[in-house]
Amino acid sequence: MNYLDELTQELFTFFNGFSSWENSVIKTSDLTVAEAHAIEVLGKHGQINMKSLAQYLGVTTGTTTVTVDRLEKKEYATRESIKEDRRVHLITLTEKGQRAFAEHHQYHYNLTDQILAVLSSEENEQLLKILKKINEEAF
Repeated sequence: MNYLDELTQELFTFFNGFSSWENSVIKTSDLTVAEAHAIEVLGKHGQINMKSLAQYLGVTTGTTTVTVDRLEKKEYATRESIKEDRRVHLITLTEKGQRAFAEHHQYHYNLTDQILAVLSSEENEQLLKILKKINEEAF
């Protein structure tokens, strides 16, 4: 197997493992993966507008609108228009949403701890540096 094939296989295996882990975490709640990701962004950034939320999630504002509609219906978030421009809506987590964020965020910390536990401290630093470079330049 050549290097590119081997690396592709390892990335595929990692992605599938991460997706499987995330889906198992989500199954314990009434949230979809998309909703949990939106809650993660809102929990990290606080009150933000629909356009910014869509950008953080890497999806269209239309897709984000559907997700926020569901979060409102499930009482995880609220949406309000601003006086200056009623077309702009600010999304905020409710108390229920904040609890879901804290719980989901803790799951992410636990997974990160599991990953870091198999690496040396030097490898941990390299991993962070590599991930930052990939996220800044490839996405």
